[in-house]
Amino acid sequence: MTEHYAPMIVGEVSEAGRLEVYSPYDRSVIATVSPGSESTVDTALETAYRLFRNRQAWLPVTRRIEILERCAKIMEARDDFLAVQAAREGGKPLIDSRIEVTRAIESIRLSAEALRTGNDDVISMGLNEASLRKQAWTTSEPIGVVVAISAFNHPLNLIAHQVGPAVAAGCPVIVKPADDTPLSCFHLVSILRESGLPEGWCQALLTQDHKVAQGLACDPRVGFLSFIGSARVGWMLRSRIAAGTRCALEHGGAAPVIVAADADFDDVEHKLLKGGFYHAGQVCVSVQRVFVHASRARELATRLADGASRLKVGDPTNEQTEVGPLIRPKEVQRVHSWVGEAIEAGAELLTGGQALSATTYACTVLYDPPDEAKVSRDEIFGPVVCVYPYDDLDEAIARANALPWAFQAAVFSKDLETIRRTTQALDASAIMVNDHTAFRVDWMPFAGLRQSGLGVGGIPYTFHDLQVRKMIVFE
Repeated sequence: MTEHYAPMIVGEVSEAGRLEVYSPYDRSVIATVSPGSESTVDTALETAYRLFRNRQAWLPVTRRIEILERCAKIMEARDDFLAVQAAREGGKPLIDSRIEVTRAIESIRLSAEALRTGNDDVISMGLNEASLRKQAWTTSEPIGVVVAISAFNHPLNLIAHQVGPAVAAGCPVIVKPADDTPLSCFHLVSILRESGLPEGWCQALLTQDHKVAQGLACDPRVGFLSFIGSARVGWMLRSRIAAGTRCALEHGGAAPVIVAADADFDDVEHKLLKGGFYHAGQVCVSVQRVFVHASRARELATRLADGASRLKVGDPTNEQTEVGPLIRPKEVQRVHSWVGEAIEAGAELLTGGQALSATTYACTVLYDPPDEAKVSRDEIFGPVVCVYPYDDLDEAIARANALPWAFQAAVFSKDLETIRRTTQALDASAIMVNDHTAFRVDWMPFAGLRQSGLGVGGIPYTFHDLQVRKMIVFE
C-alpha cells in the first residue's frame, strides 16, 4: 500500500486534496501527500511565532546540541534507507545518493559544532572619555521564525542545510520541500522530533498552490526566508516579503570552465565528466560551458564525447547506474528542444542529442554552439556540456563573464600566471583550480552572485545569518 503523508504541523490541519509523489525514472507512484491550505499555513506560522515570542520556552544551547548530535546518530543508523529514498524520489543514482546522505549527516553535525564555536564579541571600551568605566559585549539570539523553501535536486542535504542551522540558532522553522521530493524532508523532520526536538520547533508541509506558498514566505511573522530554487521565483519573493524579513536566495548558473593548452587532459576529462553529468546535470553549479584553447579544443571535446557516451544511464536505484532521469518528462522535452535549437544554429553534436526514454536523456556534448543559443546563455539543468574554442585568454574570460549568472567557476592549467589571471578576472564567488565547478563541502561558503542568488550559504554562514547580535553596555 502506498504510504501517505499529512502536513507535519502542530495544531489543526486542513488538508487540500492529495498530491502523488512519482519515481522520476518509471513514473510509478511511491507516496501521496496532503498539501496544506491557507488555514494550515496560518496554524503553522502561529505555532512557530508563539514559540519564538515566548523567551522562556527557548531551547537552551545544551539541548540543541544534544538534539542535533542524536539526530546525526539516528541518520547514520538509517543511512541506507535514506539513500534509497532519496534515489527513488529524486532520481540521483544510488552511488551519489549515498554520498548525499553522508553529507547530510555531516551538515547536522556541523550545525551542532557551530554552537560550540560561538559568535559573541567583546567590544573595546575605555578608549575615550565617554567610554571610561564601561564594558560592552554582544550576545546572540535567534532571528525569529524561519521559512525554508527547498529544491528537488538534493532532497535530503538541502533540507539539512536549511533546517540544521535553524535548529542550532534556536529558531522555529517551517520547511516546504519541493513538490517532487518531499519524502526525504519528512523523514528528516521526523528524525529530529525523535531526537527530542519539540514538534513546534520544526514543521513541514507542502502547500495547496503557489499562492499559499507565497503567503507562507511573505507573512510578517517570518523573520528569515531561506529559498532554494529558480531565480524567477526567488527574486519575486524577495520583492514581496514583509518589511524587516531577511532572506537568502540560492538560484542557478551556467558554470564556466577555462582550460588552458597546458592542462593535464586526463585529469580534465575525468573531472569534467563528473562535474557535467553528475545527477544528469541537475545541479546549480554543474559544468556547462567549457572554454578550451583552440589548439586542443577539438581534442578535449572528442574525449568528453567518448567518455559521456560510455556513462550508464538508467534506474537510479541500480548500483551500476551513473546518470539517472530528469525530474519530470517535460524537462526531457525542454532539454531536447534546447539541444535541437543549438544544432540548427550551428553547434556540432558530438554525442547524445536524443531522449533515451520519456524520463532519461543521453549524455550530450556540443561543440561551439553560438553564444545566442539557450545552451550558451541559460542554465541547462540537464546532461549537456558545451565546448567552445578560444584563441586568447582574455576573450575566454570575457565570454565566461558575459551572462547575468555568477556562481562557481573553474580553471585548469599548470601555469601559475594563467591561474592568477583567471581567478582574478572571473566573475564568481568561488573558483576551483584544476577541479570541476560542482565541488563543494558543507562548511565552505556557497554563494550565487548577481542573478544567481543573495547571501552566503554553508552551515556556519547560514547559522550566523539566523542570529541577531544584541549588545550590552555595562557602566
